[in-house]
Amino acid sequence: MSIQEELSQLRKELAPSGARLALVSKFQSNEKIMEAYEAGQRIFAESRPQELEQKALSLPDDIQWHFIGHLQSNKIKMVVPHASLIHSVDSEKLLYEIEDYCIKNGCTAKVLLEMHIAQEETKQGFSFQECEDLLERIMKEPLKCVTLCGLMGMATLTDDDIQVQKEFSLLYSFFARMKQRHLEMGEFRELSMGMSQDYLYALRLGSTIVRIGTKVFGERQEG
Repeated sequence: MSIQEELSQLRKELAPSGARLALVSKFQSNEKIMEAYEAGQRIFAESRPQELEQKALSLPDDIQWHFIGHLQSNKIKMVVPHASLIHSVDSEKLLYEIEDYCIKNGCTAKVLLEMHIAQEETKQGFSFQECEDLLERIMKEPLKCVTLCGLMGMATLTDDDIQVQKEFSLLYSFFARMKQRHLEMGEFRELSMGMSQDYLYALRLGSTIVRIGTKVFGERQEG
């Protein structure tokens, strides 16, 4: 199917849940991104700071750029000015470095805390206890320029569908509990989970944003 046809099918699948599509455009050309843009897509997701910056400066201003990759401290300045949402804040240190950058530069940032729910040790993120403790501290001493909008998680890359569903279910349960406990954090309402291979499970288990690229654009060609 064409990019337009894939997007149309995806919108039908997302409609009952109200979840949004962050279309992963990593390594995709501006021409392909514009094809999706012309089909009505406005949220695109990048995982490399330099690529995000280059595309944000060369493509339409009404695109909402999401950042989904591992963010190093020295690349914050390339991401915060362009990203409407950063999905991948995977440590307390990074969160407060983003806060410091925003204070010094008179800007704001919206972020999700990345949770480590997968079995792979290579994936980054907070444990449930670490996240809970951090939220408690933030409630006592709120951030000035960074808004916590929710959580993000990646399931184990496996053919075991039961394992994937278990991980998504655990993440949703934790998210719902934190959202209820911290009602005063009014923007804490996003749960980013689900990619091309597992988004249907994620939608059934409470995802509000799915991160999909391959299904729409086909297999990526780096370079």
